[in-house]
This record gives sequence, C-alpha cells and structure tokens, in this order.
Amino acid sequence: MMNYALMYRLGLTPWERYGERSREQIVGILEREKPRRHGRALDIGCGRGKFTPVLARIGWDATGLDYVPAAIAAAKHDAGPGRGNVPRYVVGDATTLSTQGLGTFDLFVDIGCIQGFNPGQRQLVGHEVTASANPGARLLMLAFGPSRFQGSIGGVAREDIETAFPRWSVSPVEEASPTGLGWPMNRTAPMWYRLELDGG
Repeated sequence: MMNYALMYRLGLTPWERYGERSREQIVGILEREKPRRHGRALDIGCGRGKFTPVLARIGWDATGLDYVPAAIAAAKHDAGPGRGNVPRYVVGDATTLSTQGLGTFDLFVDIGCIQGFNPGQRQLVGHEVTASANPGARLLMLAFGPSRFQGSIGGVAREDIETAFPRWSVSPVEEASPTGLGWPMNRTAPMWYRLELDGG
C-alpha cells in the first residue's frame, strides 16, 4: 500500500486535486444515495474529509475514517464545532474495521481507497466491510482500473472487487471523470461501482 502518511507530510496529495476538479461528478454520485430512513454512512479513506460532509448534508449520520492521523486532524479542524448534522472523524484501519467499535452502517463510500491495497488486504477490507454492514447495505466505490502502472499507483478490475466482496452484487455505474488526474493516473480508466449486500 502507498505510504499515505509520508505523502501527507511531504505535501504530495494529488488525490485532493482530483477531488477538487471532479467534485461535481463525485457529489452527484453521492447525492443519488439518499438514506431510506435514518441511516449511517462510513467514508472509508476519507483523507481530510472533503466529501464526508456531503453525506451529512443529504441526511446520513456520517463518519469519516482514515489511518493517517494528520488527515483526520485536518478534517476535524475544517469541520469546526459540532452544530447540526456534522460528520465525525476517526483514525482507523479499513482492514480491521469491525474491531474498532464503530457499529454498523447502511452506506459505505470508498473514493480511491481500495485500489491501493494488495489482494490480501482487499480480502480483509471486503470481510470487514461485510461484518460492519446492516442488511441491504450499499457501497459506492471509485477506483482506478488495471494498467501497466498498477505497481506504483494501484488499480482494480471488476473481478478483483467481486473477489473481495463475494456477498455483494457489483454493478458498474459510470466511467469516472479523469479531470484532474495527471499522468499516468489518467491512463487508468477510473470507474464508479455500486455494490449492494445480497439478501438485504
């Protein structure tokens, strides 16, 4: 997995530039998943919390999770004092999610996180998300596709996602905008997927 903690310390956060330039599409995808009732959402690999507040705004009880303490500290600072439907942020690891006392969720969001894990780690993430999912849970995922640059920037095929999430139905949603992705990320054919827990 890429050393995100080091990249934050060095100020190398190209994923944030992508998020800013593709914000309209990302927000549009998230807004389709309004809660059916009072629901809980988890933003996995939330970074500095650029999109977790969108989930809170559309009605989710939203939590942002990231394993980089500096990113979570920045997200909490930007969130300001707790007023209204404000997301909370926690330092945590997606590969041990169910052991962290966060409870269960109705919606999971992964904007560019799963692609950074190796196959074994993806299996762990799939297991932990499933263990933390309420019946009928949904998962929105934005991921780079496989490419010859996969060793350095990551990437997953639909088959990799299906292997990691065997109890979930996986549907491609639409091609993700490459706007803001520099080379070689703009050669990875990023894709949005929507997963739904079977038997919900």
